[in-house]
Amino acid sequence: MTLPLQGLSAVVTGAGRGLGRAEALELARLGASVVVNDHGRPGRDGTGDASAGPAEQVVAEIRETLGGTALAHAGDVADSRQARELVELAIGEFGKLDILVNNAGILRDRMIFSMTEDEWDSVLRVHLKGHFNTTRFAAAHWRERSKAAGRPVHGRIINTSSEAFLAGSAGQPNYAAAKGGIVGLTTSTALALAKYGVTANAICPRARTRMTEDVFAGLEAPDEGLDPLAPEHVAPLVGYLAAPAAARVNGQLLVAHGGMVAIVERPRVRARFDSEQETFTYDELDALLTPHYAERPPGETFAAAEVLALRRGGERGGA
Repeated sequence: MTLPLQGLSAVVTGAGRGLGRAEALELARLGASVVVNDHGRPGRDGTGDASAGPAEQVVAEIRETLGGTALAHAGDVADSRQARELVELAIGEFGKLDILVNNAGILRDRMIFSMTEDEWDSVLRVHLKGHFNTTRFAAAHWRERSKAAGRPVHGRIINTSSEAFLAGSAGQPNYAAAKGGIVGLTTSTALALAKYGVTANAICPRARTRMTEDVFAGLEAPDEGLDPLAPEHVAPLVGYLAAPAAARVNGQLLVAHGGMVAIVERPRVRARFDSEQETFTYDELDALLTPHYAERPPGETFAAAEVLALRRGGERGGA
């Protein structure tokens, strides 16, 4: 039986642990050859010495347990040169790159009034710039392949956003901004690369990992059965989005956890006001907008906090 990803090659960043590991294993299980990337720093804030160990452990698991093909790469995807080398490694070893899963990230949580410049810059660098770097080089590869072939090619980008962006996580202004930026990067990329046969989608996974151990500290895993917050609930969606079957899924945002996938609708215009003259005056805006917002629920913002209540059936969830 032919596997869904047979003959395809993939790069998964941040794949030494947690979600990235589960995603790399799933892609391999579905038949893809995988480059497992992880910078290997032990701290979830990106601190500590880099190590090839985490990536190499996942590669060994793919080879020995699944009988798959995998390579390790311990570079920093936030560094443009190393991101290029990562993409070129996949192309050089497998002849082409077909799937890019961007998952690498760090956390440096702080309230906005206490956050340092370095805490802001480092999180944006790893998450948003890291996503851009790999996407930029993969996109160039797919464009060149498509032009040479004279037809669209198989290209898939799965980017990792977060419910923190949707809900406006108060203690994570850097993380929420980076994850929101990733959605913008994804939709722009989806439009730019569609004619080459490439799709780009973003997922908001909820999972119990090294990065979320504080968030889910009060939600213990069940004694029996798969933990609703296990990364293995998210990995199948990544496998599907990487496959030929998902060719018409492009520029989408999906929330996944605990046996549930939710498709997030794009923003809609809730109200519109037109000036009576050529342009608005302060008084006219005051007369229109002040009563409009007076009737809205207190504390309601553009953030979609209701997404945090999403869960399968009666299972408990968290944010």
